[in-house]
Amino acid sequence: YDAEGNEEPKALPEGSETMPYIDESPTMSPQLSARGQESGDGVSPTPTDGLGTGGERDAGKGLEMRKLVLSGFLASEEIYINQLEALLLPMKPLKATATTSQPVLTLQQIETIFYKIQDIYEIHKEFYDSLCPKVQQWDSNVTMGHLFQKLASQLGVYKAFVDNYKIALETAEKCSQSNYQFQKISEELKVKGPKDSKESHTSVTMEALLYKPIDRVTRSTLVLHDLLKHTPADHPDYPLLQDALRISQNFLSSINEDIDPRRTAVTTPKGETRQLVKDGFLVELSEGSRKLRHVFLFTDVLLCAKLKKTAVGKHQQYDCKWYVPLADLVFPSPEESEHCPQVHVIPDHELEDMKMKISAIKSEVQKEKANKGQSRAIERLKKKMFENEFWLLLNSPAIPFRIHNRNGKSYLFLLSSDYERSEWREAIQKLQKKDLQAFVLSSVELQVLTGSCFKLRTVHNIPVTSNKDAGVQHVHVLCPQRSPGIYGFLHVIVHSAKGFKQSANLYCTLEVDSFGYFVSKAKTRVFRDTTEPQWNEEFEIELEGSQSLRILCYEKCYDKTKLNKDNNEIVDKIMGKGQIQLDPQAVQTKNWHMDVIEMNGIKVEFSMKFTSRDMSLKRTPSKKQTGVFGVKISVVTKRERSKVPYIVRQCIEEVEKRGIEEVGIYRISGVATDIQALKAVFDANNKDILVMLSDMDINAIAGTLKLYFRELPEPLLTDRLYPAFMEGIALSDPAAKENCMMHLLRSLPDPNLITFLFLLEHLKRVAEKEPINKMSLHNLATVFGPTLLRPSEGESKGHLTLASDIWSHDVMAQVQVLLYYLQHPPISFTELKRNTLYFSTDV
Repeated sequence: YDAEGNEEPKALPEGSETMPYIDESPTMSPQLSARGQESGDGVSPTPTDGLGTGGERDAGKGLEMRKLVLSGFLASEEIYINQLEALLLPMKPLKATATTSQPVLTLQQIETIFYKIQDIYEIHKEFYDSLCPKVQQWDSNVTMGHLFQKLASQLGVYKAFVDNYKIALETAEKCSQSNYQFQKISEELKVKGPKDSKESHTSVTMEALLYKPIDRVTRSTLVLHDLLKHTPADHPDYPLLQDALRISQNFLSSINEDIDPRRTAVTTPKGETRQLVKDGFLVELSEGSRKLRHVFLFTDVLLCAKLKKTAVGKHQQYDCKWYVPLADLVFPSPEESEHCPQVHVIPDHELEDMKMKISAIKSEVQKEKANKGQSRAIERLKKKMFENEFWLLLNSPAIPFRIHNRNGKSYLFLLSSDYERSEWREAIQKLQKKDLQAFVLSSVELQVLTGSCFKLRTVHNIPVTSNKDAGVQHVHVLCPQRSPGIYGFLHVIVHSAKGFKQSANLYCTLEVDSFGYFVSKAKTRVFRDTTEPQWNEEFEIELEGSQSLRILCYEKCYDKTKLNKDNNEIVDKIMGKGQIQLDPQAVQTKNWHMDVIEMNGIKVEFSMKFTSRDMSLKRTPSKKQTGVFGVKISVVTKRERSKVPYIVRQCIEEVEKRGIEEVGIYRISGVATDIQALKAVFDANNKDILVMLSDMDINAIAGTLKLYFRELPEPLLTDRLYPAFMEGIALSDPAAKENCMMHLLRSLPDPNLITFLFLLEHLKRVAEKEPINKMSLHNLATVFGPTLLRPSEGESKGHLTLASDIWSHDVMAQVQVLLYYLQHPPISFTELKRNTLYFSTDV
């Protein structure tokens, strides 16, 4: 039934389950389980406080809710009657031919297949005809409890139907196989559409229609439950509805007790009930291309399925791609795994581009909503957003997870996080500790198992960031609206860990979710040969709509033989992993918040604090002009009598000496405490700078350089020229763009220009090593663009209103400006200045 007008009718996919089981799970009906009956009270749930109990306002609201519940139920009752009619339609002609010389079915077969359908139809038709006028002429005095009580008293017919259901299905299947005429009839029964719907008929199979009565009892019980909740205790309907609910609940319990021993149609070879342990969406590399799969781990088998393409309105079904009994499943050690086809990895800049597109669309959706835009336009944008998010979900994972069937084939999944990989591996290994037997499923068993997936699955939605209104047509189970997550910077200090049994080389990594999947954002240094590592390292992690932080603790492996053939990386052992939800309220305090995460007996101590983007992006001039951070570049170069600030030259020199091949240089955050220590040394102009630089982790040095540019009181490319840079990059004529962009460089003050050109050449040299360090020109532009261009006063005006402004058009343009100069042939200071004569100096 449709309580709020937004719940899909819950029904099974066609042919998905051979045994009827009437759903009385708490998810469907909060207080309908059989256990509730054993507590002795035997009576219904009490009405909730507030609604329809105290005061006229509440009574009015309760009355309104009663009407809503009833009209929703009435609409679904009409559909149900039409389904029963469709089932009965072929019965008369079949009976008529049964006594002729060429019967399609025998009378006995007809009797078995259509057993009690006529009786059920008559009961519901009478109920509908009595209830309909009451709902249509609704007022506060309407009573209808007696109708529900009468309906409940006739549930004996359903008992007879359920007892016969399995035989009815088997008979219908046998008759279909042996009789082509009947097969044609049973494959396409026409169900009349509701009176006010556009669709006149829909085609449904007989098998699907025979399941409807089983589903209906639960529906009626749910409605009773809701009606009681919104009926005042002194209303004449209250005791009647209570009685009807009691009868229905007892009926459900008795049915399920009868069915339960047989429900294990889904059993393991040893006869135990096969249960679903874990499921989720994974990307499989199949025949060289990436495919989204829904993977189900049962107590004795791993099943890989995909959602079938179905027509709108038809129920979803899964198609089994392959399965591996857990007794036959092995994880090849990385060095054993045969060399796999080269995994095509999408370049980072394409993934970043897609994130920008998604964020831009999000901004448009927000604007359309704010301006009360057309719903068609919003739907179109959401559809586009979903497609882009889906692309990102499919193309971002790159961590290999290989599964091997000892009787032959290997399968390769790509995951975006090591955390997930170890979760799947641990869940499978835990089940493999039991005494498992190998087996082969018959096609019918496989069909039943795949059919049960739809009902049992726990993960309903593809994990894209859009919530349920993002037009996810092909996944129709409604999930709770996801929170939009947190945007800004999370500062995390990883303090220490204890609980290790023996000393090892240990380090931690931090992952956060971003755009629907998890990414590794930071890594502590390796603490050698210890049982109590003391890292005390701070990281600044950018959050892009994140909801969770994961911490993984690894033992570092230095054994070169343990190479993973899939990606040539040495495999380190995960010692423990844990996850915490980022609660926007708790996170957004200004102070550090200390916490402990427990994993496999290991405790990791860490602290967190959050700063919003607009706070952390503000350029705040330094109070004292003696240092270099937060001081104008012209002041620093004049004081140092240099063309490029000393800090810029030293950091670049060190990165080129030993960091140019470092994977993710400038993207992976350095330890914040190290960066702060370097900042203090440069500000104090300490004599030990060079010694300290040579000892410091290279990511901290790269981070110090970024921090220097970020904290300049005005951007390197100046506030004055910022609007012109934005206009110049938007020009479409290449000659005009070249003219404008070069003219803007000439207009920069000399210290700014010389420093910019010095940095530009360095970044080009870093990008030359992209095959090793994975940092393309585009990646570097993404990191440095906003740092070099973001205006100083803009943020303080607080125009970062939308969460998705993180990738606003401004940011995209800032990245594009830097990328333009990075892709440009070498630019020399003297050449630029020589050409000044031909141009006006005004901008």
